[in-house]
Amino acid sequence: MSLAEELGERKIIEIILGCLDQMPNMPVPFGDDVSAVDIGNEKLAVIKTDMLVGKTDVPPSMNLWQAARKAVVMNISDLAAKGVKPIALLASIGIPRGFVKKDIEQIGKGLNAGAREYNAYVLGGDTNEASDLVISCTAFGIVEKRYLMKRSGAKPDDLVAVTGVFGKTSSGLKILLKSLTAPPEMRKELVNAVLMPQARLKEGLALAQTHAVTASIDSSDGLAWSLHEISRASNVGFVIDNLAVAREVEEFAKIHDFDPVELSLYGGEEYEIVVTVKPELWEKAKKATEQVGASLTKIGQVTEEKTLLLRTKERIIPIEARGWEHFKTA
Repeated sequence: MSLAEELGERKIIEIILGCLDQMPNMPVPFGDDVSAVDIGNEKLAVIKTDMLVGKTDVPPSMNLWQAARKAVVMNISDLAAKGVKPIALLASIGIPRGFVKKDIEQIGKGLNAGAREYNAYVLGGDTNEASDLVISCTAFGIVEKRYLMKRSGAKPDDLVAVTGVFGKTSSGLKILLKSLTAPPEMRKELVNAVLMPQARLKEGLALAQTHAVTASIDSSDGLAWSLHEISRASNVGFVIDNLAVAREVEEFAKIHDFDPVELSLYGGEEYEIVVTVKPELWEKAKKATEQVGASLTKIGQVTEEKTLLLRTKERIIPIEARGWEHFKTA
């Protein structure tokens, strides 16, 4: 095992951050989903960068257009979870020597499609030769300080909620990576979750306006890991008693004798928003998401005791601190 594999992505980030001087009065601390700079007039310039690499982030059946679009969605999703409207992106692309003109066009069109889907623009970037496809995007937006949603504000008795259902991507990846079977309509739905992920931007912007949210994160590393991140940042625990498992995932799990809880908690590559909400403002938050044609599902409650538990009719089990992590995830 290499040192990188032993450390894992998160420890590597921790080491690098430990080498950096911290900018005075940082509006968003190290370790949250985005970075920010105070630009005056009670506004923040918010920046996010995320990288897609062919070997680890592009599954079989995903074409270059979809891969480039996904590289944009990855970044937009983190802005969405903070309540920030994206304005522009830059893209740095590492291109393998064997790529032809059509390949480059597909990347360019995918980047543009992803940005325009969320009313943003790609302004430029950089290209270089690489041994594998690399698409590193940086997204930029501006937000009023009072609307920014961080990871660190959850309080005991707050409600825990999510913008969608879980387990589709982990199920879809099993179909693509292990050639597992599923009925045609189910297969289409699960695979599409992998190939065409959606950032919950309208939901994030609507929730930010309510001031009902105390903590927020996107679920790209898995629901379980997202809960643990809020737990660490806010110094709280959770009891989850209404896990939002997708209907197709329940059916897929029965066919292949999988645990739908496992598929839903520990998958990753899902871009839902996980929030904690003030109980007295729950209806306001729920209504705000419904007004933009979306939904908000209550899945549990914040606790003072710093443990994370899943409660079902049959059992109470700990929610483990695991999910997608580069270097450690096979």
